[in-house]
Amino acid sequence: MKQASENSTNNLENNSVRKSGDADGNKEGSGKLYEEIHFVDTEKSVWNYSIFSDEDISNFQNGTHYSLYNLFGSREIEVLGTRGYYFAVWAPNASYLSVIGNFNDWNPESHPLYVRLEKSGIWEGFIPYMKSGEVYKYHIHGYKGKQLDKGDPFAWFWERRPDTASITWKLDYNWSDEQWMGKRKKHNALDSPWSVYEVHLASWMRPDKNDEERYNSYQQIKDRLVPYVKEMGFTHVEFMPVMEHPFDGSWGYQGTGYFAPTSRFGDPQGFMDLIDEFHKEGIGVILDWVPSHFPYDSHGLFMFDGTHTYEYADMRKGFHPDWNSYIFNYKRGEVKSFLISSARYWFEKYHIDGIRVDAVSSMLKLNYSRQTGQWEPNEHGGDGNLEAIAFIKDLNETIYRDFPDVQTIAEEATDWPGVSKPTFSEGLGFGMKWMMGWMHDTLDYFKMDPIFREHYQDKFSFSMMYFYDENFMLPLSHDEIVHGKSPMLYKMPGDEWQKFANLRTLYSYMFTHPGGKLLFMGDEFGQTSEWNYKSELDWFLLQYEGHQKLKDCVRDLNLLLKSEPALYENQFNIYGFEWVDLNHRSDCVISYRRKGKKPEDDLLVILNLTPMVHRNWKIQAENKTEWKEIFNSDDKKYWGTGDVYNPAITTTLLEDSENRYELNVHLPALACIVLK
Repeated sequence: MKQASENSTNNLENNSVRKSGDADGNKEGSGKLYEEIHFVDTEKSVWNYSIFSDEDISNFQNGTHYSLYNLFGSREIEVLGTRGYYFAVWAPNASYLSVIGNFNDWNPESHPLYVRLEKSGIWEGFIPYMKSGEVYKYHIHGYKGKQLDKGDPFAWFWERRPDTASITWKLDYNWSDEQWMGKRKKHNALDSPWSVYEVHLASWMRPDKNDEERYNSYQQIKDRLVPYVKEMGFTHVEFMPVMEHPFDGSWGYQGTGYFAPTSRFGDPQGFMDLIDEFHKEGIGVILDWVPSHFPYDSHGLFMFDGTHTYEYADMRKGFHPDWNSYIFNYKRGEVKSFLISSARYWFEKYHIDGIRVDAVSSMLKLNYSRQTGQWEPNEHGGDGNLEAIAFIKDLNETIYRDFPDVQTIAEEATDWPGVSKPTFSEGLGFGMKWMMGWMHDTLDYFKMDPIFREHYQDKFSFSMMYFYDENFMLPLSHDEIVHGKSPMLYKMPGDEWQKFANLRTLYSYMFTHPGGKLLFMGDEFGQTSEWNYKSELDWFLLQYEGHQKLKDCVRDLNLLLKSEPALYENQFNIYGFEWVDLNHRSDCVISYRRKGKKPEDDLLVILNLTPMVHRNWKIQAENKTEWKEIFNSDDKKYWGTGDVYNPAITTTLLEDSENRYELNVHLPALACIVLK
């Protein structure tokens, strides 16, 4: 038996060293490194070893420890001159817990962990000589003697499905995105352009489009996707959940690995390299993150130690009827620490630029998808989940405290107030919110035969009635082209030419409307089938002129967005938008002004939403004597007619005192023109 030297603290790897102050992810940072090695019997298979301080445990239990990935899980360290792997897992109702894997022939009695005496529920220990790349699980004797084999909730790497074990791994990687990290505060600011390309990594492109079991590697995705997003001019890419998940059909939204990118495409370093490459090309990376529910797979979080460890025990709060999955217990401090640590982990270890938080509405509402009698009001008699609300506020406060140059984005579909307002103003603290109302109203309008559109102009213009309530992102996401909703192109009315013209006009309206933009993969070239996660996009369509030129149109809209400050500088304040003409309902001609910080940057946007050409159309504008057409969605280079354009625009002074002018313009059918 040996007693550890105090100097063995210096042998800890960087990824397990505690940092001082707030940088360690706690609200109350300990400011010191802690290590405790009990009397070790070096003949035993597991040594009694800990890196948890009393303060760590207190913060963990109170829901205020936000860097648990530096403590829990498995990590390679050196103890008493011996390298191996340290393990730590939370299982408060376990009576016995061991590490099993190929290294010990999955023998549950071979490598038992030690439970801490503070009744923290933490089991830990050091396995000497263990190597990186070993598969393992935790064997747990849980509540009432139930025996379970569970993956590691904090694992950095997992086996590729259908296998379900965790893998010992290191997160060493030499980042080369210093230039990006130094300037991303401006790139990710709310007064900068936001054009997001939403991607499902498995089905964007496959080695064999007909083989759902084959995937491109992270390296192959990097070689193909990064140049494509760069060419298309998007400012950001958003990945549907890449966190490890057992079932492809969940699209990643039913996750089991909250600290691991999926092994379908390779190892964690491969994913880091992909993000690194996006950053080197000046493109931000957003991850979908799902704290709203998790699946009941036997190796996952559900009934982790034989009881409802991570989920609410009351199924009126703990079960999602929509998704047949379970809901985190946001009241439990350890669960809150787990979730916020997960979010923070992706920013710290993977340099991401934002998270889009899925299904926020379901977290906020106790009666979400529940009938009367299936839910219980909160202590004030309301339908808000007070624990989830507190969790969301702490999440956003922590992320913006530690990473002030990123954004958090809420998928929230109700009229819940202040979703993107600061917590000190009674808001939830997100940076942006998906504008689901705009999406529904816009698609309803554009689906309509143009002959009826004059009767529904209010649906078109309603978005600006409430736009300034939040910082909105306009989403045309994956949810709009599945389950029988049809692809974007086939939502449009008319013959083939009119479908393309309508879609170009819809995208032009989207890119000139205030707010961030999000477009799902395939929408940019007019995918003709609904999205299918088992296949790949219909890339063969690009051999046809209409599809290729629609793609060119979206590319140029991205370039327009980034090159015209009026489209983004004031995109979230009342100074950036002004209706010019809403009085021609019967003609379905609508115009508005986008305004930058400098008057000379102002743009005039005119939409003609019927197949009727209007020549010599009169429109009034102030303060400007000269205008030029800088974008026309009917241009031949976008598969338009190219017959109606404005090489020269004549203006007539109407009121000298108000500096008001009348413009004479030609409006192509089913098109958008932008004047500057």
